[in-house]
Amino acid sequence: MAGVAWELGVLQGIADKDRALAARLVSAGRVVGTSAGAAVAAQVTSGTPLEELYEAQLVDDGLDFVVEFDGPAMLAGWVAALEPSADGSPPDPLVIRRRIGAMALAAPTTDEATRLKEHEADLLSTEWPDTDLTIPAVDAESGELRVFRRDSGVRLLDAIAASCAVPGVWPPVTISDRRYVDGGIRSVANVDLAAGADHVLVVTPQRPGSPSAFGPSASEQVAALAPAKVLMIGADDASIEAFGINPLSPATRAPSAAAGRAVGRAQAAELAALFS
Repeated sequence: MAGVAWELGVLQGIADKDRALAARLVSAGRVVGTSAGAAVAAQVTSGTPLEELYEAQLVDDGLDFVVEFDGPAMLAGWVAALEPSADGSPPDPLVIRRRIGAMALAAPTTDEATRLKEHEADLLSTEWPDTDLTIPAVDAESGELRVFRRDSGVRLLDAIAASCAVPGVWPPVTISDRRYVDGGIRSVANVDLAAGADHVLVVTPQRPGSPSAFGPSASEQVAALAPAKVLMIGADDASIEAFGINPLSPATRAPSAAAGRAVGRAQAAELAALFS
C-alpha cells in the first residue's frame, strides 16, 4: 500500500514541476517494476493519466483491508534464511532465496484465487502495454529469477501478483507448474534489468544507500550500469514516517502519496538535468 502510493506520488511530484518529463518517463522504452513497483509500472503504462492514478491514492473507497499476518513468524523465517552455511560462511544469495521461498510455500496466508481477484480489481487493464514492461519474480523452489514480459506467454495479472507476493504475507503465485514469490527478494529494484539504457531513473521506497541482505543493493546495481546516466530517488525521513509500522495498511496510502509527491518535486530539476 505505502510503496505503491509513494512511487505514484514521486512521479506526480515530477509532473508538478515538469509535465513533459513525467510523460517521457511513463512512456520510456523499458519500465522495470518489482514488487509494489510492478503494480505501479502496470498502472502508469496503462494510458491512465498520472493525476488520476495519484488522486486514487487519496480516496478511501472502503475496498482495501488491513492485512493480518503473523509478523514474528515471518521475521523468524527471514532471519533463518540468512543463517550461515555449515562452514560458517555467508549463504549464497540463491540459497537465501530458496529458504525464503520454502517459508513462503509453508506460510498460512489467504488463498491464491482470492489474492488474484484482489489484484484484478486494482488493474486498470489486463492487457500488456506496448511499452517494454519488465516484471521480475523469483521461483519459490529454485530461487531463480524469472522475468515476465509481453512475449512471455503469461497473463499480466499473474506476473504482477507473482512479483508482489511478499513471502509470509501473500501466497506464492502459480504460473504453469511453478510457484513464484516477490521479485524483491532477489533485488529491491532489480536495476540490472535496465542494462543497456543510456538514461535510467530508479525509484525505490527505501533510504538511498540502504544495504540488501539478500543480494546486491540498488546502489551497487546502479554502479554496474555505467556509463549510463542514472538517478536514484529514495525515501526521506518524512516518507519513512508516512510508511509507518505496517506499510500494508490502507491508512498509509494518502500520507505516503503526499510524501512521495514532495520528494518528486524536490528531485525534478536534477532529473531534468540528467535527462537533458
